[in-house]
Parts: sequence; structure tokens; C-alpha cells
Amino acid sequence: MSKLYIVPTPIGNLEDMTFRAIRVLKEADLILAEDTRTSGKLLKHYEISTHMHSHHMHNEHKTVENLIARLKGGETIALISDAGTPAISDPGFLLTRACVENNIEVDCLPGATAFVPALVNSGLPNDRFIFEGFLPEKKGRQTRYLTLAEETRTMIFYVSPHKLVKTLAEFVQYFGAERQISISRELSKLHEETIRGTADEVLKHYEAKPPKGEIVAVVGGKILVKEKRKEDE
Repeated sequence: MSKLYIVPTPIGNLEDMTFRAIRVLKEADLILAEDTRTSGKLLKHYEISTHMHSHHMHNEHKTVENLIARLKGGETIALISDAGTPAISDPGFLLTRACVENNIEVDCLPGATAFVPALVNSGLPNDRFIFEGFLPEKKGRQTRYLTLAEETRTMIFYVSPHKLVKTLAEFVQYFGAERQISISRELSKLHEETIRGTADEVLKHYEAKPPKGEIVAVVGGKILVKEKRKEDE
């Protein structure tokens, strides 16, 4: 029976690959990979010989129809991204939606994703949170910040290393210098680190020490006056 598997892959440490994920990738008729060169290293490590096709943000609109036809024809397809869970700031949504619309079964395996460990590591409230992913580059960026400035839940952002200092300066501008934040960098990798403090403190840290690697920013929500009084008490 045809099925689309959404398969998370390690965000750094190869030991985070699950037994089930390895089995699914070995048994699938086809693996869709964001970058076949990157995923090829992972497949080689686990001795997975399943054929791969490229599936990324620049071609996914063009390939969905053909992939649906293959699934309807009885094939099993596994979708992976360069790292983490597909469709979380990576390709995957369009194909998943098309499968749902065509009554094709979709099975998303649990596994690695960067924002969960970053949120838990932060020490900030994680009972209620929002995931923002990457902020708009230019158009709509300020509007989004103005909306988020009133958000009371913990906020999670993905940030490119060369834009971190600029983004931290914007956090100070829109959220305030005293807003509590946590920056997790290179999660699960050799040089993993988490820097916590006020927006101003973390900004000064990275101004002095330019960051490298994959980054997740976790920002505390706005504390309402009533909540602030309770904390002070």
C-alpha cells in the first residue's frame, strides 16, 4: 500500500537517527532529499542504497504532480531534509498537503528537530510557546516585530549566523533590552553552546564573539503588569 513517510534526520549527531527511520529509508521505493549530496553522506553511513531524487524549495511545485502519480501507483516514498524534520522551515508541506487531498496516507516519524531542545534548554516557560521560524527578510519584518512585541508566550526563531547580531539588536529595539532570551548554537554537535541572559547582554556577547553554525533563538514573552507584580512579591 502506498504511503508517504516524513522522516526526521539528525541535526548534527548521527547517533540521533532512529532504528525505525533507518528501516523506513531502506524499505522505501524512493527517497526525496533536499540536497542529495548532503543526504548521500547519511545514507552511506547507514548503508542505505535506496534511490534518491532531489526535492527542494526550487522544484517542489513542479514535482508534486508526478510524485502523487507514483504514490497512487503503489510506491512508498520517504521524504527527508538536510537536517531535522521535513516541513519545519524546510520543504515538505506542499507534498504532504497534496497527499492529504488525494487520500494518500502520510506517516510522520518522531525524531530530531532543532527548536525542541533549544526551547527546553532555554529555561524559559515552555508550557505555551509559538514557533516563528525565520523572520521575513525585509517586507513585513517590522510589522511582524510590532505584533510579536505584545506576545506573552515564549517565542522561537531560526536565525542565520551572519544575521544574529542584527537580529539581537532588533530584539533589543522591539522587545526591550531586559527581555530574557536564550541562543542555542550547533545543537547536538561538538561545539554546542547555549548563551542565556537579557537581550542586551546576549547582543554584547555576540558582538564580541561572532557566531558560527546553526542557531535557534528563544525569547521570553512579554510579562504583563499583574504577572510582574506576582514575581516581585
